[in-house]
Amino acid sequence: MKKYNKISDFDSNIKTIVTVGTFDGVHLGHKSIFDKLNKLADKNSLEIVLLTFSPHPRHVLFPHNQNLKLINTDEEKIEKIKQLDVQHLIIHEFTREFSRMTSTDFVKNILVKKLNIEHLVVGHDHQFGKNREGSFEELLDLAEVYNFYIHRVEAFEKENVKISSTKIRNAISAGNITLANNLLGSKFFIIGQVEKGNQLGREIGFPTANLKINKFKILPKPGVYYVSIIYNDVNYFGMLNIANDSYKTEVHIFNFDSNIYDRKIKVYFFGRLRDEIKFENYLLLKKQLQIDEVNCRKYFDLLT
Repeated sequence: MKKYNKISDFDSNIKTIVTVGTFDGVHLGHKSIFDKLNKLADKNSLEIVLLTFSPHPRHVLFPHNQNLKLINTDEEKIEKIKQLDVQHLIIHEFTREFSRMTSTDFVKNILVKKLNIEHLVVGHDHQFGKNREGSFEELLDLAEVYNFYIHRVEAFEKENVKISSTKIRNAISAGNITLANNLLGSKFFIIGQVEKGNQLGREIGFPTANLKINKFKILPKPGVYYVSIIYNDVNYFGMLNIANDSYKTEVHIFNFDSNIYDRKIKVYFFGRLRDEIKFENYLLLKKQLQIDEVNCRKYFDLLT
């Protein structure tokens, strides 16, 4: 997969099939779009282009309201898209100026002239252009004018639930990791850089990796979670705590004692162990952590 930081870097001689969107979470609903893309690309000998944006449009258009947290950072999104047989990923900078482009200009100057589009695949609720004025009906008219085909993929349902990024964000925020993973079609994960903490965990026999997380990354509600950890392509198991007051995130990795300060690790969430508890002293904290470790090892069938 080739990655581009702006639309102008793309080779306009390539005949393409394109999809456009934020694709937060790259969830099961999105994957149905990619299934359609791959089938049409194979049938028509086209290369797939995914055009997405960074920052998220809402963070640009509503600068005084930065409450939207995302399922995936750009780094995480790229990793998931690599698994989907996409030939070209364009992550174009979203600006206020770009947002003022009309739907007609977007189709004419971006999709047709620059991306050399022959087919466009969109989700059921796709809108585009200035003030999201471009409806599917307008796209149909523009496709006829500029001689390309358009395909709409209906909402993907699982167990009679229409899957959306909003539903997944709500499940994560509520700490319902099982539901979130079910809707994602994969494990929710975070990529964080390990930074030094107060060393309290090490003092009581439970050293933790304190994670620096992207400020726009969504986190589950405070509590303790069953997790697995990938470091240097090796899988470990452990338990992760998210603090009530600060959303400080720290993970205790089983059978692990390497120095990983300033390194990045990936943490997959499997489920929720318990709410966060305030302890009167370190002895009570240590006792609870010992109980948590037994329960976590039992969850992962690690007890011998």
